This record gives sequence, structure tokens and C-alpha cells, in this order.
Amino acid sequence: MQKDKDKTNIYNNKSELISHNKITTNPIDKTDLVAKINVLGSGLNTVKTTYGITNHHNEKSYGIVDYSLFINEINSIILNHNDIRESLNAFHNLFINKLNCTYTALGIINDESSYINVKLLDKNSNVYIYKVFMNDKENELIKALNSGEISVLSNSEFLNIPALSNVPAVILPVKIHGKDICISIVSDYNIQNHINLYKLAATNLGLLVQNSYLYEKVAKNSYMDSLTGLYSHRRFHELLSEEISYAKSKNIKVSVIIFDINDMAAINRDYGHSKGDEVIKVIANKINENIKKQDFAARYGGDKIAVVLRNMNAEEAKYTAEYLTYVLSCCLVDDIGALNIVSVGIATYPDDSIDKEKLLILAEQAVLVSKAKGYTNGRITIVTSQDYDFWDDKALNSFAKIMAKRHSQIGINFEEALVEQFQNENIISQNHLIEVVTSLASAIDAKDEYTKDHSSSVSRYSVALAQVLNLPKKEIERIKLGALLHDIGKIGIPEDILTKPSQLTDEEFKVIQQHPVIGVQKVLEPNPLLHDLIPIVKYHHEQWNGKGYPCGLKGEEIPLAARIVAIADTYHALISDRPYRKGLSVKKACDILESGSGVQWDKELVRQFIAIAPSLATKI
Repeated sequence: MQKDKDKTNIYNNKSELISHNKITTNPIDKTDLVAKINVLGSGLNTVKTTYGITNHHNEKSYGIVDYSLFINEINSIILNHNDIRESLNAFHNLFINKLNCTYTALGIINDESSYINVKLLDKNSNVYIYKVFMNDKENELIKALNSGEISVLSNSEFLNIPALSNVPAVILPVKIHGKDICISIVSDYNIQNHINLYKLAATNLGLLVQNSYLYEKVAKNSYMDSLTGLYSHRRFHELLSEEISYAKSKNIKVSVIIFDINDMAAINRDYGHSKGDEVIKVIANKINENIKKQDFAARYGGDKIAVVLRNMNAEEAKYTAEYLTYVLSCCLVDDIGALNIVSVGIATYPDDSIDKEKLLILAEQAVLVSKAKGYTNGRITIVTSQDYDFWDDKALNSFAKIMAKRHSQIGINFEEALVEQFQNENIISQNHLIEVVTSLASAIDAKDEYTKDHSSSVSRYSVALAQVLNLPKKEIERIKLGALLHDIGKIGIPEDILTKPSQLTDEEFKVIQQHPVIGVQKVLEPNPLLHDLIPIVKYHHEQWNGKGYPCGLKGEEIPLAARIVAIADTYHALISDRPYRKGLSVKKACDILESGSGVQWDKELVRQFIAIAPSLATKI
């Protein structure tokens, strides 16, 4: 009888506690929180409380709570769980296992949509998710949120979950810097004894939610472009890498389209940067609105928009690009008119490249070719990387511009990329080889504005001399190619030495002397089709008296083809302008050749060359 009486007293006390609807303490109040933590920290090891748990399911005497251990576990959750969902689960398990709660819930406040998103877990691992709208003034969660005070209820009917309607609840709203962040909800028959723990936990949950918001905001800012609302350049690279990995796993294609807005500098200059921003925004929005959900658009650069198309080959991507440019042509912007003002380039994985960076280089190259080709029938020429010959002048110049711009990003310079492309070229005929070698030599010559067309001129002079000597046609073709590539080794010579506006020092000249060997090692030896050109390239700086380089050959030890190219090379250098002198006349150049015949050059070859020199092309 006495035990039954004690139980009744406990239940009555509990009912008396639950009848108080409000506990007027803000759980995030800084001074109150510090005070409560201090209270919890004083004599924690000596506090022993017996909890009588009585509900409609069972009655149970719950054990002693070690407050210091409990607080340590809260700290552990904060330190070890970055994800808010993991944190919520960890807090739930802590309350269920240590405090015998019936359920725990967290309501995240969504300001934009004006509702509280509630996730509830009960002690049987059931999960309930629902929304409470902010305009539902009669809902207990909204009441607690508006009052900013802890609310203790005798039941949980406000949840509209029949299985939990008869259990008590405590609602703890959390504010941070005066802003409502979340609401913590717990069902506990011993709220009087556990309230400080719940307030401490609610505070830390609020901080975790706030940190989660801040992290998402920072991540979103880094992922999204503030002007266009498209993905940022950084996020574009991440997503493209993922798309390529996905395409590889599924054995499908991925195409990249780059739209480059033409004349943006003029638009900004003539109409102001706000008008330029408007043009970029409209173009970005129209492109984004008219691509499939599985595809995505990003701001690739200041005036460039990139689109990634999953499972599309180059032809399909070209069709998509045509549609998008048509959409833009239908858009009008004040002062600018129709927005058919983009150049468009396309590259496709894996057809064009399996490497992401190379794929983007090819897409950018295609954009520049598109810009160079301009408009056809009033519409921009859309170019894929499969539409042009890499060694075409426009394509090669575009490639040089792209590589110069991206050198610092990818660590590959133009010459290295050019030689790699050359080594990978599928040569199908002798004419094709000559075309590619000519383009390669011209690109290398372009490093120095004073030696443009040097290799082609040396080749032409060499062929003329070889024809005078009545050499076989096949040998003349070999000399033609060898002369084109005689300076290819300059790819390994620093720019500041090649373009130095004054005479070279002895040390700098030693560096220059390495170019014949560099050309052989980097370009000729890796390509079996070019092996018979090695003697020409390697020995064209040898001298008749044995004082040349790199091997000190003399007289007829020097291959005939190399002796021919040496004379042609010197002649063109003499008649060309240099930074430190003007080009010499044909007569003066021939006089120098004649004075060096039999010493530097083959005497008979010099005599033959001087005879034809006046008939060769005029000074360049």
C-alpha cells in the first residue's frame, strides 16, 4: 500500500510539473547558459537522482545520470559529427539510451518557404517527417517559436501522430544572434530533472544547424556564379570530371560546348558594364533554360558560357548548339539587339580526347576557329574540333593562343603540346607529311618575330641548290623536309635567349648550340618517318674546317644535305633583319659566303649558290 501511495505521489508531482505550460528561460541566453553549465559542473559526481518513469506503456525506475559523462558525450557529438543528420541521430541515441526519452525531434526553420521542416525519431526507430507552416498560429511549435520560451506540454497531440499523442513533450526554440534557427522537441516524463541537459543540447544543436547553414552558403557561393546563377568555373571543372568518369563507366560520350560572347569589350565601353552584365545574364539564362535536365551550364570565364551534354556525340552537340544560337537570335536587348553574337566551339569525349584539360583546350580552340570563320548566311559558324585540320593556319594560331593563355594552369607550353600533336598525327601520305612539317616549322619560327618564315625560306633555297646539283628527286624531297625542320630544336631554347635584342654572350651561345641535338631527340628520333632527316638537322651547323657543332665534323664527313642546308640557313640569316642590325643586301651576303668558302662552308656549293642567289626571292 505504501509503495502504491508513493507511486501516486510521484505521478501527481509529475502532473503538477506538466501543468505549467511555460518555463520562461531562453535556451540560448548566454548568461543563463553559462550559469546552468556552472551549476551542472559543481559537485556533478555527487549528484544522484532516482527517476520514476510512469506512462501508459510501462513504469520503470530509471538509474543515475552521470552529468559530467553526459556533457562529455554531447561534446563528442559536436566534435565528431559534421553532418547535421548524423548529429541529430547521435543526440537522439544519447537521449533515448541515457534518459529513456520516448522520442526526439528537430525542426529546421526554412525562411524562404515559411515553414518548419520537422524530423522525429521515436525509441522504436520509427521516423516521421512533416512540415509545420509558419502561419499556423495555433500549432504549439509556432507558439513556442513566437514566444521564444520553452514550452512543456502534457501530451503530443500537436504532432498529429496517434501513436505518440498521449506522451508529454518539451519544446525548446533556439535563437542565434536574435534569429530563429531551429526547434528541439523531446518527450520525457522527467523534464524537471533533465531540463538543463536539454537546454544545453538544444543550444549546441542550434549552433550545429547555424554552422551547417554557413557551410552551405559558402559552398553555394563557391559553386555558383553570382552574376548568372550558373555553376562557377570551379564547380564546372568538378562536375565535368564526374561526367567524364560516368561516361567512361557507361561507355558513352560527353560533349562540351563553349559559347564566347563577341565584342564584350566594345559593349562595355560603349554602353557601360551594367549593359554588358545584362547581356551575359540573358544569354546564360536562355542557354540554361533550353538544355536537358541531365545537362548543365556554367560560367566558364568572363564572357564565356560552357554547356556539358551527357551522351551526345559531336554531331548531336552541334545540332543542340544550333538550336541554342537560334534561341539567342530571338532574344532582344535594348541597344544591343538580337543576341546572335556568340562564337561556338565543341569538343567530345572520348573522340577528341580522354583527358579533361585537353578536351577543354580543343573546345576553346574550336571557339577561336569559329570566331575566325565568322558568320555564314547571317549565322555564326559553329565549329567542332573534328571540323578543321589542326595544322590549318587559323587552327594553329588558335591553338597557340590557347596554350599561351593556359600555360600557367596546366604546365604545358605551346611547343611541347605542338610536338605531342605532331607525334600523334596519323600521316597518310608524303604530301600530308610535308604539310604538317611545314606548319610545325612555321609555328616554331613564330616564336621570334624576326625569323618568321625562316624555315620555309631555308627549305626553298636548299631545294634550289639541290636542283642545280641535279640530285635525285627523292633526295631533294628529303632535303626539303630536313631544311623545314633544321631549327626544330629551338623548342627547347628559352625565349629570352631566342629573342634577345643584342649579341649573345658566350654562355647563351652555348645554349643555342644545343638546338640541333634537341631537335633530333625530341622530334625526329620518336618518329620513324623522320629518321632519314636526322643527319640534316643534327649536322647543319658543322663547318668545313671542323670548328662547327655539335660533333666537330669537317670536310666531306659532313653529309652533303647538311652542307646544302647550312649555306641556305646562313644566307637567309644574313639578308633578314635582326634586332641588332638591318638585313644585308644580296651582294653583301654573297660576299660573306664567298669569304667563308673552304673554311666554314663547302667551296663548290658556295660557288653554285652564289650563282643562283639573285634569282631567289627578295629579302624578307
